Amino acid sequence: MSNKNNSINYIELPMLKNTETKTFYNTVFGWKFTDWGPDYISFSGANIDGGFNGMDGVTANTPGVLIVLYADNLDEKLNDVTKAGGEIIKPIYEFPGGKRFHFRDPNGNELAIWSE
Repeated sequence: MSNKNNSINYIELPMLKNTETKTFYNTVFGWKFTDWGPDYISFSGANIDGGFNGMDGVTANTPGVLIVLYADNLDEKLNDVTKAGGEIIKPIYEFPGGKRFHFRDPNGNELAIWSE
């Protein structure tokens, strides 16, 4: 995956059924998967990297589909989002591979920005 500053870099989709999700997307599109625990699987082979987030059998909540952008400097981008009127709804936190935060844009859409 190439990480380009200010680009859409990753997409997360809600997941209710881990095994069925992998079987479906592998059968239909040939996607490959990496398990990151019982509640998260990443996929490759879709011309953009992404993942499925959710617990087996638990109804998906907002935001549903999550667009994840990449930023070279996460702290600077958090400041930019705040100054432009974005609402920070999940402050910067670490995950395997980097850090990210979530925000709402002026339309109420939830997005995330991550950095290595």
